[in-house]
Amino acid sequence: MADVSLNVLAVVGSLQRDSVTRVVIRQVAEQLQAAGCVVDVLDLEKEPLAIYNPDTAHDLRGYAQLQARVHWADVILLGTPDYHGSISGAMKNFLDHFWHEFAGKLFATIVASHEKGLTATDQMRTVARQCYAWTLPYGVSFTDGIDVKDGQVASDSLKQRLEMLVRDLLVYGDILARQRRVDLAGTEPGFLARHRK
Repeated sequence: MADVSLNVLAVVGSLQRDSVTRVVIRQVAEQLQAAGCVVDVLDLEKEPLAIYNPDTAHDLRGYAQLQARVHWADVILLGTPDYHGSISGAMKNFLDHFWHEFAGKLFATIVASHEKGLTATDQMRTVARQCYAWTLPYGVSFTDGIDVKDGQVASDSLKQRLEMLVRDLLVYGDILARQRRVDLAGTEPGFLARHRK
């Protein structure tokens, strides 16, 4: 496959210092960079966000810079641990801060879970759809201690799923990014018409 130049925002939604979610997100980020993408890793443990308050969040120091990073992205990769069948509070808080910036972009999900992460995956995909974004029709989940050991992706099955994810992000991310630009610059009706300047 030819190199694809996409802007990818990869969000680490774990605040744990030795997070396995971080390990996997960084692995995918490296593979995307090797394929020609520009990847910005937003690690919420290192760049914490204030709890979303619609009355004040948009005026806080650093918000405009973060908004620009989200706006810049063609693809948004979300990684979270599965906490009681749900996404982390840090991930939910990140998602609460934005909606307009997500429209028309491709989202992909990675979940660290001992229970397949299905509900956490569905929750992130629901948020993306509610914000008029596209999502891959699957998510990647993995188990700490089996798929990730000693800070490394260890299992062949997870390596294969991540290769599939990277391939699909490159292919469908490129298609959607190109069409999004056309739709935003055009005059035809469509769901992105409301986002034209």
